[in-house]
Amino acid sequence: MEIEKLKDLKIEKYLVMGIGKMLKFVKFIKKIIMMDLNKLYTSERIGSSDTSRIADPRSEFQRDFDRIIFSSAFRRLQNKTQVFPLPGSVFVHNRLTHSLEVSSVARSLGSLIGKRIYNTQKDLTPESQSFYKNNLKNVLAAACLCHDIGNPAFGHSGEDAIASFFLKNLSVLEKYFDKAQFSDFISFEGNANAIRVLTNHQPGKSIGGLKLTYTTLASIAKYPCESLGRSKSIIHRKKFGFFQSEKEIFEKMASKTGMIKDGNNPNLGYLRHPFVWLVEFADDVCYHIVDLEDAQRLGIIDTKHCIKLLLELIKCLNIEDVQKVKDNLNLIKDKNEKISYLRAKAINTLIRVGEDIFMDEGNFKMILAGEFETSIFDIIAKDCDALQNIIKFSLKYIYNNRAVVEIENAGYNVMYELLNHFIFPLLKNKSERTKSEEKAIQLIPKQFRYLKKGRYNKVMGVLDYISGMTDIYAMELYKKIKGIEIGMK
Repeated sequence: MEIEKLKDLKIEKYLVMGIGKMLKFVKFIKKIIMMDLNKLYTSERIGSSDTSRIADPRSEFQRDFDRIIFSSAFRRLQNKTQVFPLPGSVFVHNRLTHSLEVSSVARSLGSLIGKRIYNTQKDLTPESQSFYKNNLKNVLAAACLCHDIGNPAFGHSGEDAIASFFLKNLSVLEKYFDKAQFSDFISFEGNANAIRVLTNHQPGKSIGGLKLTYTTLASIAKYPCESLGRSKSIIHRKKFGFFQSEKEIFEKMASKTGMIKDGNNPNLGYLRHPFVWLVEFADDVCYHIVDLEDAQRLGIIDTKHCIKLLLELIKCLNIEDVQKVKDNLNLIKDKNEKISYLRAKAINTLIRVGEDIFMDEGNFKMILAGEFETSIFDIIAKDCDALQNIIKFSLKYIYNNRAVVEIENAGYNVMYELLNHFIFPLLKNKSERTKSEEKAIQLIPKQFRYLKKGRYNKVMGVLDYISGMTDIYAMELYKKIKGIEIGMK
């Protein structure tokens, strides 16, 4: 039956039965408005309307992947802490290796789900059939490469330092900005910063930043709303996904990729693009399982306990032949190799379970309607005690490990003091600055000095500079401006 006929039949009944039933009807009508699988992707790029190019064996989405790989913003992730401070001779993950592994998981996930969409969805155009069969995996791989690209040095403590700086100086700084602009600062968010890093036009550089496809950008928009539209109780509004400076870009991206506006948000916001759930899941899988592997290498968890946790997870998810896994494990003598083997098995098992959850008919419809309300990883954890045990262990012994807490404290102070050094001089008129404040501004590289674009953009330039720093660079600059380390190297 056609939707319009269905509405005609239902509307009179609900009007007669009262307002309570009418509200249910409104919700019912809302749910049948779904994102169109044929309109979720586009090869159009930000900052470029020219689609003609020399013959290239790569798809547009493979080109996105390559552009990210070769970008300086991606390279800087190698010196940004993932969880543990870089401990010298023991190799643990940093933001770059984490992003590469998340990308690998997402490619596998995208390949499986793309083929299932191709085989099960009957209303796909020939172009869409080709996209889901051949290119969904490339979109997810590219998106996962850059999902952390906006994270500042020292991870979440770096984000906290930026937000706290503006909150603590609210009475002095608030007057310079409108409500929406200042909201961006006091709730600074790495997800929103990722969109800026990938699209921002810096002086002397190309329009459109990396000029990625709108599809790849939409796939990392985990919280597709502006900062004033945040709501901690709603999964897609817990944080925010774009600054005021990227508002128009985000609106265009949403339009090009078939996203639905969030009618319940009084500010600008959208419902999640379906691909976001897969990017989020790949990230969740990697940091929960791989962080456990790092903890074992650092001696935070002993090998036997780590093996037990991973074997219980594999058994709980009921995909692999557990006895065969144990037999293969007994053939491996090196303790680190044992954990690597189980890590691989655990990730592969989670991918297969995640695939089934995403493609479940009811879940899939809710995802396309923007009504899905729980992360795929959390759905798995709810029914799997072994995964809950890993999460609890990680929270208690990994994320609250003394070395982790120390680097978070140090990072917070470093980032806060760098902002303190640059923001106040920059907001003053030139005639009001002292000589030392003029010298402070000279330390800001020219490509980050947006001196003729208004105070909001001036501050965004400083945030571009500071949030883009590696842990090592931020620490070195902090030591120099504080006089802890003096002289040329």
